[in-house]
Amino acid sequence: MHLFTILIAAIFVNNFIFSKFLGICPFLGVSKKVETAAGMGVAVIFVMTLASAATWVVYNCILTKIIITLPIGESDLSFLYNIAFILIIASLVQFVEMFIKKSSPSLYQALGVYLPLITTNCAVLGVTVLNMDSNYGFIESMVNGIGAAVGFTLAIVLFAGIRERIARCHILKPLQGFPIALITAGLMSIAFLGFSGML
Repeated sequence: MHLFTILIAAIFVNNFIFSKFLGICPFLGVSKKVETAAGMGVAVIFVMTLASAATWVVYNCILTKIIITLPIGESDLSFLYNIAFILIIASLVQFVEMFIKKSSPSLYQALGVYLPLITTNCAVLGVTVLNMDSNYGFIESMVNGIGAAVGFTLAIVLFAGIRERIARCHILKPLQGFPIALITAGLMSIAFLGFSGML
């Protein structure tokens, strides 16, 4: 039940896009078509899940041992785990990029510059730091990572579907493009606020 609560909270209540406002760059950049948004979502699910597992192992099995052996405080270690987490995430993104390039060149072209941007996607780094700050165990970190990634995917696919419909509508010229997209994202954020009392 505890793991289920973490999963549902990460998907709906603490959605990284609409609640924590992390990962907005790919959310706005790759959400013009549902297919592209779904491809980005799958890539983020893979990276976030593996990053949650890998960073938990690195932090708990390597970096905490450094704290014990070196005469530095835990606050002095913050730069180490940030660097380590970013290196792990960058390696995972490179792997995903090579896999998508080989398996689906059309999706690779559609994602364009936003695929390497997963490396600097603050949602991926955010979930790893949140796992560490919440003192989650290995399984809890994995569940939180999966939930956060599924929540990100749900948000970006829903947003892409709405943007596809908006593209077929008559929009006033000053609101065309990003202005109407930001208004839509704001309304979706308000809708997701309804989940806040759920858990």
